[in-house]
Amino acid sequence: MKIGIPKEIKIKENRVSCTPGGARELVRNGHVVWVQQGAGVGSGYSDELYVTAGARIVSSAEEAWSCEMVMKVKEPIAEEYQYFRKDLVLFTYLHLAAAPELTQALLDSGTMAIAYETISVGKRLPLLEPMSEIAGRMSTIVGAHYLNRSQGGKGVLLGGVPGVLPGNVLVLGGGTAGVNAGRMATGLGANVTILDVDLEKMRFLDISMDHAARTLYSNEQNLMELLPKVDLLIGAVLLPGAKAPKLIREEMLDIMAPGSVFVDIAIDQGGCAETSRATTHEDPVYTEHDIVHYCVANMPGAYSRTATQALTNATLPYAIKIANLGCADALSQMPDLQGGLNTYQGHVTYRAVADALNLSFEENPFIAKGNRKESALC
Repeated sequence: MKIGIPKEIKIKENRVSCTPGGARELVRNGHVVWVQQGAGVGSGYSDELYVTAGARIVSSAEEAWSCEMVMKVKEPIAEEYQYFRKDLVLFTYLHLAAAPELTQALLDSGTMAIAYETISVGKRLPLLEPMSEIAGRMSTIVGAHYLNRSQGGKGVLLGGVPGVLPGNVLVLGGGTAGVNAGRMATGLGANVTILDVDLEKMRFLDISMDHAARTLYSNEQNLMELLPKVDLLIGAVLLPGAKAPKLIREEMLDIMAPGSVFVDIAIDQGGCAETSRATTHEDPVYTEHDIVHYCVANMPGAYSRTATQALTNATLPYAIKIANLGCADALSQMPDLQGGLNTYQGHVTYRAVADALNLSFEENPFIAKGNRKESALC
């Protein structure tokens, strides 16, 4: 199979979808890898490293996108829609529930789109987890930074000092991102509370974090009682493939102290606050109701070297399977991969996306037992 690695063009997105080591493994399995010139530079990988690994450097995005399968990091933006076509397999983060225009472009073109974030193994999302880990840890770092008075925050040092109480951090959601945010915050010495609705998960957090963070059942009453004391609020809720629930209504911000900071990790899925709107690394924050909002939609892109390595570790085994077996057989034989199929032959095949965008839903044709449906694409 011919596999394309285009350069990411989202603002300040320095990740690349495959390391030179990953390209080497694909070539070793008998595949052809075309890497757009400069695609790896933002992560510290020169074109020469890809050539040494056996990949071919191509000069244009059009060439990289001409391959049978294209691997990306972030969802395509409008200027990339022109490359969509019926015989293309697109393997990337998509977050379609919050992207109606992208979804429609995929449907109109008939592109087979497999989303990293909806591939599941049991209750795990193995291709989303590494980026959630980075975003979770980063949320505490950037939150602590914007609490700085010179950055518009209230001037609270999260860890406090002897004789001064530490800052209060409230994390909404005890999943991968939330746990990593909580662990980083407790490491700084902050007073941390994690809200969730899964009692078993809270028991696990209570034991694994050795009581360094408190857990509390997530409901509006508990949330309203905590918000007036919060210095850093981190939104880490996730409904796989669906829009994030709006747990923070606009009027709730009025009970928070001015200069508090809100970091919305869920912004890729539309954000978990009514006041959330996507920002970029160039212009990451804005203030609403005297609360500093950080809503960067590609947070891990700031730590591109680490993120690229972590992403390739997770995605490469799936990419090799798709390339070795062909997409039809890979989807038929790998139940965990089936959940990744979001669009196919002009239909939405992931129900949460269809529900979020009020589109018709078509059952994934590869889920049925023994299904080996033929198509021109595969």
